Amino acid sequence: MKEKLYNLEERLVRFAGEVINFCNSLPKSQSGLYYSDQIMRSSGSAALNYGEAQGANTSKDFIHKMSIVLKELKETRVSLKILNYVNQGEEEKRNWLLKEVNELVPISAKMILNKKRANS
Repeated sequence: MKEKLYNLEERLVRFAGEVINFCNSLPKSQSGLYYSDQIMRSSGSAALNYGEAQGANTSKDFIHKMSIVLKELKETRVSLKILNYVNQGEEEKRNWLLKEVNELVPISAKMILNKKRANS
C-alpha cells in the first residue's frame, strides 16, 4: 500500500486502517458482514493492545499485552485466509493484508520471546 514502516505501532495502526478500507470492498452479504466485523475488531484490538503494552508497568504485564496482540493478529490472519479462500474483497488489498499480517505475527512473537529471555 505504502512504503515500509519500521515503527511497530505505526505498522499496526496502518494495518488496522487498511483493514477498514478493505472491509469496504466486502459484499454486504451475511459472510461479508460477519468477516468484516471480525477482522476490524481483531486488527484494531492488536493496535490498541500494543499501545497498552507500551505503557506496561512490569515485564509480566508487557508480555500479557503482547500476547493479546499476537492472538488478535493470528485471528485476523485466519479470517483473511478464509476470505482469500472464498475470493471475497479486493484482491490486491487482501494480498497486501495477508503479507503484512504474516510479517506482524513473527515480529510480535519475537518481542514476547525477547522480553521473556531478558527476565530469565
